[in-house]
Amino acid sequence: MNTSIKKNIVSLAILIGGLLLLNILGSYFYKRFDLTQDKRFTLSEEAKQIVDKVNSPVIVDVFLKGNFPPEFRRLQSETEQLLDEFSAYNDNIKFEFINPTEKGNEAFQSQFEKFGLTPAQVSVTESGKQSTELVYPWALAHYDGKSVKIPLLKNQLGATSEERVNSSLQNLQYSFADAFKKLATQKSKKVAVLKGNGEYDDRYIADFFGTLRDYYFIAPFTLDSVSSNPEKTLKALESFDLIVAAQPTESFSDAEKYVLDQYIMNGGKSLWLLDATQMQVDTVSGNTFAFGKDLNLNDFFFKYGIRINPNLVKDVYSAPIVLANGDEREAQYNRYPWFFSPLSSSANNHPIVSNIEAVKFDYASVIDTLPNNIKKTVLLSTSPITKIVGLPSPIDFDEEIPKNLQIVNEGPNPNEFNAGEVPLAVLLEGKFTSVFKNRVKPLKLEGDLKNIDDGKDSKMVIISDGDVIKNQMQGNRPLELGFDKMTNSFYGNKEFLLNTVNYLLDDSGLINIRTRQIAVPFLDQQKTVEQRAKWQVLNLLLPLVLLAIFGIGFSFYRKRKYTR
Repeated sequence: MNTSIKKNIVSLAILIGGLLLLNILGSYFYKRFDLTQDKRFTLSEEAKQIVDKVNSPVIVDVFLKGNFPPEFRRLQSETEQLLDEFSAYNDNIKFEFINPTEKGNEAFQSQFEKFGLTPAQVSVTESGKQSTELVYPWALAHYDGKSVKIPLLKNQLGATSEERVNSSLQNLQYSFADAFKKLATQKSKKVAVLKGNGEYDDRYIADFFGTLRDYYFIAPFTLDSVSSNPEKTLKALESFDLIVAAQPTESFSDAEKYVLDQYIMNGGKSLWLLDATQMQVDTVSGNTFAFGKDLNLNDFFFKYGIRINPNLVKDVYSAPIVLANGDEREAQYNRYPWFFSPLSSSANNHPIVSNIEAVKFDYASVIDTLPNNIKKTVLLSTSPITKIVGLPSPIDFDEEIPKNLQIVNEGPNPNEFNAGEVPLAVLLEGKFTSVFKNRVKPLKLEGDLKNIDDGKDSKMVIISDGDVIKNQMQGNRPLELGFDKMTNSFYGNKEFLLNTVNYLLDDSGLINIRTRQIAVPFLDQQKTVEQRAKWQVLNLLLPLVLLAIFGIGFSFYRKRKYTR
């Protein structure tokens, strides 16, 4: 065997050995690289902590497959890449893309109806012909006998297709992490829904607490036994991590306030959704009047550094109202501007309000923040073009609607709408001081319970409108919170309140995933139209020119080499 053959054999053996060694090392040291600028396919630490708890197979059926317009193909592609990342991190996560409209997949239709997976209608242009397709932008995750639906397309008020896709991509990692948390994480924290002071009936808060039940234990709690057994009531209340007061309409007694105050002094968290006003109809004239409402909580919140004023906010940036015109049979429903329904969004980067849709209020009041040692963060406020209405005040639709239309068409009078931004939702954090410090206590605590004047660290959120948590009804069926059936619009009420509860309960993992910012680049439509011909010519001719140059150069090289 000559030397050159031996060298070739040795080189081949080294190459094969190197490849085998590389394969072995690769099985021990596995690494995926995310080369996107915003690291959109890199799982956050919070998402990894959730996925770590998945210890048996999770099967994800993704129904985003079929004949789609470009924006849905992009959503499909990014969904697949993100699920690849989840699967690579935990091989218990399996997924499959399914076209539900394909023949043989009729069985999935029953699942859509069962889980409420509503399709989206999209226009598809192919070969110059336009057609309408049904798209199911949903996924179903199955784990240990449980199933959870996963929305892949986010509803967004007045958004273009590109903005809607952008918002959906922002939400994609959260949607899957949220589903995995519901399936694989055991609930531990408890939320009490206060009853007994005229709060909302269960059907009007069913959607929010139905969603919240996927993460926490939920139970109603009344303060009726305070007068007879305050110690037992306070001990029972302290077993909850959070209390929610959803639109109470009856006054709280001093004894009830004292028990609530001591719950807060012991570190209990609270969410208050309160109206400082009430509507009454004059039986003689039939006109509606707005009056102030006293829940006997003014001193309660004043001590904590907050005052909810008995007034109404009128905001030019508001949600429309739908009114019927004409006789019952021939009535037409039209939208009109309604300044008593502010749409509140925040430039604040706080995790509760970052990256959420505008929140819809109805007949909200101004919140004043007062100086004390408590940290206060305004979560939601009105737009700068706002007017404050003192009470009592008549609310006459026949008078308000023409004025609102005139303001929309001609612009608001700056001397009238001069209140600026006013707070509507405020977060309080710190060591609260008891409302009853240096005051006669309405009752005496017996046994091992002692009065506390200076509290432990706690948090509370106060919202000056109880309607923020109220879902609309379709017959006897509660609709999703934030959906307005009259305008067919979605608002950010549900997301805002979920974030609020997560934050109050120090459950910040999902909030941090949801508030990640992803920069999704889109084509400039104007430039695309203007420079279309240039780029078409360039894409067509450049490869041919490069190929011709390579051919001529290669031919010249061969001639020089073989003519020597």
